[in-house]
Amino acid sequence: MSNPVSDLVLGFQGLVADVPDLVQPLIVALAGAVPFIEGEGAAAIGIIGGIPPVVAALAGAVGNLLCVAVVVLVTSRVRTAVTTRRGGGAQPVSARREKFEKAYHRYGTPGVSLLGPLLLPTQFTAAALTSTGVPPLRVLAWQAAAIALWTTVITVLALGLIRFAA
Repeated sequence: MSNPVSDLVLGFQGLVADVPDLVQPLIVALAGAVPFIEGEGAAAIGIIGGIPPVVAALAGAVGNLLCVAVVVLVTSRVRTAVTTRRGGGAQPVSARREKFEKAYHRYGTPGVSLLGPLLLPTQFTAAALTSTGVPPLRVLAWQAAAIALWTTVITVLALGLIRFAA
């Protein structure tokens, strides 16, 4: 049985190899917008596909951040509509939500944003933060920092592995 994420990664790698050089960063940015691939996975796809590492990292990070920005804006609007309709009253909290809120109270927006990619895609973390009432610009700023950090770390590791293997 195949893994859908692995199949998607292989599909993006094949696509990067099949398109003209000028289009390759757009494919990497598109891969960066996909949860579980994200900026760091997209950068690795681009590097393996022969794109210069800085271009691959920037394209992957930009694709990831643009997707996160859309998620934050949509989640913010939904939250506003829901809280306006309900009058902002307390609602029942699910076990998953309770776990997230405990992590949020422990680590804050910076910690959840920077550590979140170890457990969840940035899109999910951004939606959870925004839905709890964290201001959208604060979420975007910390998600941008997390995307830049993790994309850089994975890009450097990928380059090290490639150089080591060569």
